[in-house]
Amino acid sequence: MARRRAALPWALPFPQLLGAWARAPVRAAGAATRAHMRSVSDAVSGAVDEHRRPPPGPGDWIAGVAMAPSGMRRFQLYRPPDVAFHEKLPLMVMLHGCHQNAKAFAESTRMNALAARERFLVLYPEQDRRANSQGCWNWYETRSGLAQAEAQIVMAAVQQVTLLYQVDRDRVALAGLSAGASMAALLAMKYPERFRAVAMHSGVPPGTASSTATALRAMHRGERPAALPDGTDTSRWPPLIVIHGDADRVVSSRNAARTADFWAEAAGAKPAAPRRVQRGQRHAMTVTDYKLRGHTRASLCEVGSLGHAWSGGSSKHPFGDARGPDASRLVWAFASRQFDGAG
Repeated sequence: MARRRAALPWALPFPQLLGAWARAPVRAAGAATRAHMRSVSDAVSGAVDEHRRPPPGPGDWIAGVAMAPSGMRRFQLYRPPDVAFHEKLPLMVMLHGCHQNAKAFAESTRMNALAARERFLVLYPEQDRRANSQGCWNWYETRSGLAQAEAQIVMAAVQQVTLLYQVDRDRVALAGLSAGASMAALLAMKYPERFRAVAMHSGVPPGTASSTATALRAMHRGERPAALPDGTDTSRWPPLIVIHGDADRVVSSRNAARTADFWAEAAGAKPAAPRRVQRGQRHAMTVTDYKLRGHTRASLCEVGSLGHAWSGGSSKHPFGDARGPDASRLVWAFASRQFDGAG
């Protein structure tokens, strides 16, 4: 039987012709909407897949969620290859900066490659964009208690990883970039018994802000930290290394010396003579160690020509500068000396 031919619009009676004209834009809009939604869905799916895909290199990239009374956060754990069941490895906790996530920070700092060679675990807690739209840790919200709450959640991640994986609880250090650096300092002050070393890269010293407005002022001016409350026990604070570029236009480099001075004064340490260090064509840096009875309690590394970026990090990422001295190696070497008792 012959197929029925579709009627042409101009062959329809006038009322049906009007209906066809009215329905045509709706069908076109519906098709366009469905195509747009498919493209959005594909983009979101691709972003999710890319976020979940592990960074390149050997080892395991393990996703987890940390829960505390104050909330929950996702984290990623890097485990080097071929870890024996009975082995106990050091743990480096890495706190990313604003506009970053765990994977971007891992790739930018190249810390996983170092961990694979030196055999240690790396924990990357991740800020929730619902807690801060820029992905920043809320280190400055001490008046509202949000900073302390986030510190508690990060500690829950550290405790969870320590319980479930091959972590030597006596060899745990933490490091951070920018807002992550300031959160790292807050953690070291609040939970000093849990960390053997802390590293602040391009951060603001603790005690300089208690709100968004005061945080911005401290970032741009380099404020002195407020006096510590009476009775604060600073003797247990872990040794600190501070790394900062003198060309940083986001966080004033004045913060670096003020952070090191603050930490050293709390420990009763005195500065040694600064020394200039340069390897090959990398940016030069000036290093000042603050010592107490032969042990380094703080170390200040001021990197020439470095902006707001992880020194020696991947230039493929916005906050990495491959021309600088390798901050990941500096941080690990500093932490290792504390683990060995040779700080």
